[in-house]
Amino acid sequence: MELTRDAAWVHLSEWTETESLRKHARAVEVVMRRAAHRYGEGAADEEAWGATGMLHDADYEKWPEDHPKRIVGWLRERGEEELAYAISAHYTKWNVPYKSQLDKALLACDELTGFIVACCLVRPEGVSTLAPKSVKKKLKDKAFAAKVERAEVYTGVELLEADLGEHIQFIIDALKPYAEELGIQGRDLRKN
Repeated sequence: MELTRDAAWVHLSEWTETESLRKHARAVEVVMRRAAHRYGEGAADEEAWGATGMLHDADYEKWPEDHPKRIVGWLRERGEEELAYAISAHYTKWNVPYKSQLDKALLACDELTGFIVACCLVRPEGVSTLAPKSVKKKLKDKAFAAKVERAEVYTGVELLEADLGEHIQFIIDALKPYAEELGIQGRDLRKN
């Protein structure tokens, strides 16, 4: 991969101005870096998987009607076909087949990471005491985080041949070290 993490973040920041979407990009980056070790080839995949997670929604804020066409094009111009393809596949309306573990992992981690962050934000303890059972219960509540595509959550986990509860715990564990940066440490644990 030619694209550096710093260059990817600069580009994301140019196209994404809101803190919430930048935090989502960072959260998915963190989870995808960890997913490279669980579902991919480990350290050999970590940079590419992290950049894919970071950039998957980079064009959404400025050009929601074109998402993800612009970021896919930007990556292809730079020879980052693997990242561009995975981001194309994550946009389920395009019906791009899932070929690689990266493609599957992005689908399995994107929506579920956003959902888990939403779960953390409504808990006084944030991510510190969150358990898969609570997340699964919230997934059944269609009114909670209503924009999260539940079908994508289930399809992604199925494509990875993972257990939903174990995958949820994996994402929780990936996010915990970054709780303060992501604002999911909980109201009781925030510094005044």
